[in-house]
Amino acid sequence: MSTPSRQTKHFISGVVEGFYGRPWTMEQRTELFKREQKWGLNTYLYAPKDDYKHRMYWRDLYAPEEAEQLINLISAAKKHNVDFVYAISPGLDITFSNPKEVSALKRKLEQVKEFGCRSFSLLFDDIETEMCPADKQAFSSFAHAQVSITNAVYQHLGEPETFLFCPTDYCAAFCTPTVPQSSYLNTVGEGLLPGIDILWTGPKVVSHKISVKSIEEVTSVLRRPPVIWDNIHANDYDPQRLFLGPFKDRPTELIPKLRGVLTNPNCEFYPNFVAIHTLATWCKANSEGGQKDVEMADEEQDSCYSPQKALTLALTDWLQEFLSTDQPGGPCLKSRFKKESSDEEPMQTDVGEGSYIPSPEENPLYTAEPLTLEDLKLLSDLFYLPYEHGPTARSMLQELDWLKNNNAAAAAETDKTVEWCSRAQQFDDMCEAVVQMFNRLSNAPNRRILYDLYNYICDIKSGVGLARAYVKTLGGQGRPSAQLMNNDPEPWGFRGGLSGEFQRMLPCHGNRDLFRHPPMTAVYCIRPYCPDDKMEVKKIFREMQRHQMVQPALICDSLSAGEISPSPQCALVLEDDIGMCGYALALTDAKPAAAKIQRAVSDSELKDFPSLLTVQVLPRVTDPSTAKRMISWLLSSIRSCGSKGAFCELRQGDQRMLHFYTKLGTFKPIKMAGLPQDIIAMGTSL
Repeated sequence: MSTPSRQTKHFISGVVEGFYGRPWTMEQRTELFKREQKWGLNTYLYAPKDDYKHRMYWRDLYAPEEAEQLINLISAAKKHNVDFVYAISPGLDITFSNPKEVSALKRKLEQVKEFGCRSFSLLFDDIETEMCPADKQAFSSFAHAQVSITNAVYQHLGEPETFLFCPTDYCAAFCTPTVPQSSYLNTVGEGLLPGIDILWTGPKVVSHKISVKSIEEVTSVLRRPPVIWDNIHANDYDPQRLFLGPFKDRPTELIPKLRGVLTNPNCEFYPNFVAIHTLATWCKANSEGGQKDVEMADEEQDSCYSPQKALTLALTDWLQEFLSTDQPGGPCLKSRFKKESSDEEPMQTDVGEGSYIPSPEENPLYTAEPLTLEDLKLLSDLFYLPYEHGPTARSMLQELDWLKNNNAAAAAETDKTVEWCSRAQQFDDMCEAVVQMFNRLSNAPNRRILYDLYNYICDIKSGVGLARAYVKTLGGQGRPSAQLMNNDPEPWGFRGGLSGEFQRMLPCHGNRDLFRHPPMTAVYCIRPYCPDDKMEVKKIFREMQRHQMVQPALICDSLSAGEISPSPQCALVLEDDIGMCGYALALTDAKPAAAKIQRAVSDSELKDFPSLLTVQVLPRVTDPSTAKRMISWLLSSIRSCGSKGAFCELRQGDQRMLHFYTKLGTFKPIKMAGLPQDIIAMGTSL
């Protein structure tokens, strides 16, 4: 069979089921074909990594029951004008030079061809590149081995119109030393027959942006335009993330320069509505007139692809699916919700004979509010894309950061106090919107979508709740929440499990995470300091002074006595069943405290240790880990403010605290000019 002219080939657009994890069901795949047909997409690439006859046991033929399922699936795809591409991944253990292995591969694909499949793909991604001794004797390189077997299989199948090859170096980041200089890619480009198309993920495995220039570069090396295998919505690498943002940062000017685009989306089937819908909108965009897929593009040009417009269109359609009751187990939409006009609240209308009707003095029946488009926009913003949060999520993070860094305005009247209170209320309103979104999602009739989303929306609701309580604490609205820093929290009060703990111990992870260590005891509670704690801290300070010589004064005395307020986010208190029993306070800049006692401290002396801290615990505290934990959290906070180091001052007679700092191992004696004779300074670098 002659190779089809590339000019006559259609633009490949659709979905690749190529993630690691539970494969989609046959029912879900059939539903996908209906969506693709409706939205104008034309291809489905079957490549689930955990289908072991696709990858691990690629040699094994399908059993009769499995064959029947695939036959029905291929038939369903044809019914909806979707090209079913069967992919196989033999690269884990194939011996390229063994004719029996080549025959086994051909036999497997011949079986699938008998099922009615006419399009195929060979995948050599995510495998070891070292060849076995037999292959080293037969082939000059790994690329030559792959080219040889791919060409042989392609010709054996009659050179099908659609035949895709996934290289081992499938993105620019994997190419050595560069894409143009990659011997592997050049061998693939030169050796593969011209009718074989090549898959490519872009600059990275999960590419933030894919530029026209990068595609022109790889096209030159491959001797053909690539098919993009796009992982921008893939979430199989992180079970805590879901991506509901639009297809973006791929200019539509790419369309005439590509053979096609396939999205490899979230593992969860139903949340992929947005990813696939916006890809379809992108594929239909006018590719003439230069780069279109940029947020800076002129919004007045109707031919431009606007990610935000595409997202709104997708969410509007998705809302109808949320309100659908086409599956068993969901509440009846028409009987559950009713709106007489846009200004009226929804009302329950399914009150039948014998139903309970409360009296005017009793609690009214609970009425579920219907999900809105604004709810779905918020949901998308909270679970946007791998490299960016949506606008609302960014705004919430920015507001929380500002409220933390300007906490002093909440503790005392300043020129920023009114602004702080206003922004705290705005943050609280945004948190409340998340809670209401969660409630309405939980009551949505379409339970299949909800169950795919539930773990994610529970997690974000919990995280937002903690942040909300923390801001209220900063604003002095009641006592601080024990969940924020409690030595015996509920499990939802700390995040990440073992994986999170590993990450926080690595460089560049968790360096802005104030409370890094999971609580270890149920006896003590460590929480943030608030203005109401000032008198109790001063009481502990005076109590400890009774047992010491109080002259000369220490720089930190004014901090403990409440004459100088601690820096924002740099103050903790310790409580037990009796009450407050310790504190840890810090100033990121020690100069004000030094000036308070008229101690002359030069800039050069504070160069390496600019911050001041003090820790005190009452003698009744018998667990030394509490003070250590407060020091650890305090130093983490000081470091996050950009400080290079911190110091403390101790009296030589205070053997208890001298022993404590010495045992820590991180604090060492430092020299400071003008230090009184019986005062010792100890510092630690951050």
